[in-house]
Amino acid sequence: MRQRNRGRVALAAVAAMCAVAALPGQAFAAGEPAAYTFDPGAEKVVGTEVSTEASALTPGSVYKSSIKPGEKLYYRLNLDARTNAYVSAVAVPRGGGQVAYGDGITVSIRDSTDMQCSSQDARFESAEFPRPIATYAYRIMQKDSSTCQEAGTYNVLIERESKETSAPDEWDLELRYESEPQLKSAGSMPTDAPENWPSASPTPPTTAPQKRSGGTSYYDATGLETGEWQEKGGIKPGQTLFYRVPVDWGQQIFATADLSNNNASDEFIGSALAMSLDNPAHGHVDSATPLSYSGKPASVSLDPLPPVAYENRYDSTGSVSAMRFAGWYYLSVTLSPAIAKSYGNKAIPLTLKVKVEGKARNSPYTGDAGAFSVTQDDKDMAKSGQSGPQAARSGTMKTVGAAGIGAGSVLVLGLGVWTLLARRRASTAPAGPSGGEQSYGGPPQAW
Repeated sequence: MRQRNRGRVALAAVAAMCAVAALPGQAFAAGEPAAYTFDPGAEKVVGTEVSTEASALTPGSVYKSSIKPGEKLYYRLNLDARTNAYVSAVAVPRGGGQVAYGDGITVSIRDSTDMQCSSQDARFESAEFPRPIATYAYRIMQKDSSTCQEAGTYNVLIERESKETSAPDEWDLELRYESEPQLKSAGSMPTDAPENWPSASPTPPTTAPQKRSGGTSYYDATGLETGEWQEKGGIKPGQTLFYRVPVDWGQQIFATADLSNNNASDEFIGSALAMSLDNPAHGHVDSATPLSYSGKPASVSLDPLPPVAYENRYDSTGSVSAMRFAGWYYLSVTLSPAIAKSYGNKAIPLTLKVKVEGKARNSPYTGDAGAFSVTQDDKDMAKSGQSGPQAARSGTMKTVGAAGIGAGSVLVLGLGVWTLLARRRASTAPAGPSGGEQSYGGPPQAW
């Protein structure tokens, strides 16, 4: 039994080492912006044009799919009569293909009679350049509603609209299905959206700027906390950078993006930089007005948003409604590829100013809230600037170290015990026929 346990510890160390080797990194082509990094755990799924043939999605899972211009694709959900369900879709145009104003996707959840539970879209507007865009749809349990409240089969419908002038290539889709945790006491929760909240922009962070490297997607988004952050190496034309900020219940997030000057030209670019904010379910919260640029320092900020509160979901304004749960909020920043025509392909210095205000309140959920919570580990990752994969690597290396030390200690201890027993046997064993020591290689002696 001791040998089997030693083997298990050693195998755990080897498995942990293999896990470290298997974790993906960011792939950067020489001189080109990094491509979108899909979650490596995403399962491939094909949307169908016939609802009865749709593949079922599982709560807590991530999927990779694709959609062509004009397609309407179905995916299936099996829902109970008590859980709020959220399905998000990130649309990623391939190879930087051309997009036009109004291009985008619509995501809806529908019951078996095609009654719509909710629907939201993500579209390219005045910032008409390719980048990942996200939206979600949900089925919410409400006491006073008779729509979409029963258990059964539901459909997720994703529709793509593209202009004739747009690139006809498929767009990749990253789908996520999350279930919202149950409330501690549903009857005591407010059911009216807030009418007002602190809307004045806070005093900018006074700490010295620190350097951080943004990620390429939601999966590897770089952690940020309150402070001023300079992007290492700046941002290149056509590049999208992702960051994530933990925002707890009762807290507000404010964000500003500053683009430095570039003396190569003074050409005016109307929509040079786009900044968006998405919530923990990857639902779109709000976008800043696209920043214009003429070679001089420029700045753009998100409009003030309400503190995170459960009752925000009852507001008819999308940006307020989306601030409905705690967790990681995602900032994405894209520099227009049109910048390269006048200013060259060289990166432009980018600074993000982030501030999270307000005292954290208790979660309204019972038990572990998963993605809809802010833990001490989340705060530590934001402080150190870790992405999810980096934190996983760090945790795995600790496992490797502990497993390696444990396995080594067990083996050394086992060898010592074996040696001690051998010596005791040698000192107590009777002499053989020739007066020599007892042999330990043969059959056992008779008692």
